[in-house]
Amino acid sequence: MEILKQRILKEAKLLPGQIIKVDAFLNHQIDVELLDQMGQVFYERFKHAQVDRILTIEASGIALAVSAAHYFKVPVVFAKKAQLNISNEHYYLSQIKSYTKKVDSIISVSKDYLKENEHILIIDDFLAHGQAICGLLSLVTQAHALCVGVGIAIEKGFQDGGKSLRAQGIPLESLAIIEVMDDAHIEFRPE
Repeated sequence: MEILKQRILKEAKLLPGQIIKVDAFLNHQIDVELLDQMGQVFYERFKHAQVDRILTIEASGIALAVSAAHYFKVPVVFAKKAQLNISNEHYYLSQIKSYTKKVDSIISVSKDYLKENEHILIIDDFLAHGQAICGLLSLVTQAHALCVGVGIAIEKGFQDGGKSLRAQGIPLESLAIIEVMDDAHIEFRPE
């Protein structure tokens, strides 16, 4: 998605440790026109699939998932981050590790909002090592639902998350894939 790539090149902040911040238009301040375009592109890329719900994780994935859900005309469910000691039989639970924040979290979704045999599209803002997506996939599996695909705004293609998901046969669509990145520049994977 060329417009997203241009916004990344123009406005993203590159930090040590291969961290990219897109707070100016996606994660803190949200450009709603860009968000709408991204939601529409996700719809175009996954419209062939039956989608009953879109699943994401709080907080940064919510706006993007809502934008896509507008086109699919389905509800959005977001996994909540909880304390590590949560145990409730009314929730599906999964543990994830954030490499950026260096924190382990438990994510949860009420069993009321993920149902057996539903077709789930996962949408999130970033894909690096894939821990958040693996956690969401675990929730889908626990619900005996089916993941029909994963949509990502920005994939760090030089890390192993995307490669791992593709190797598992999971349909993965990333709007911008960063192939090379350091503290001073970014190169995108050719489409």
